[in-house]
Amino acid sequence: MTEPDIVVFVIDDDASVGRAFLILMQFSDFGAQAFESAEKFFESVGSAYDDCIILDLHMTGMSGFDVLRNLSLREKKVPVIVVSAFDDAQNRERARECGTVFFRKPVDDQALIDTIN
Repeated sequence: MTEPDIVVFVIDDDASVGRAFLILMQFSDFGAQAFESAEKFFESVGSAYDDCIILDLHMTGMSGFDVLRNLSLREKKVPVIVVSAFDDAQNRERARECGTVFFRKPVDDQALIDTIN
């Protein structure tokens, strides 16, 4: 079995959303790991993330914007795709200012896969 070319890290406090993204990533031949909080992501992964992060904005504990601030303080850059049920102009603009791509939940699966590729 070969290692996947891309590993996607999913950070979403809704476990069912995390599972759905994991299944989609596996069907799309990506490696994937899901985390129910940003804190668990940083504890588990540390700085071993290079490929792609799918990030919810509104979570308990660290918010998605807190994660983006934390990532911006680190030396390496990683592509981030923000997914949120809270689709308003302010969230979209703030996410874009952080250099991310914004998707409204529910996400168009093919558009998400195309963006990752």
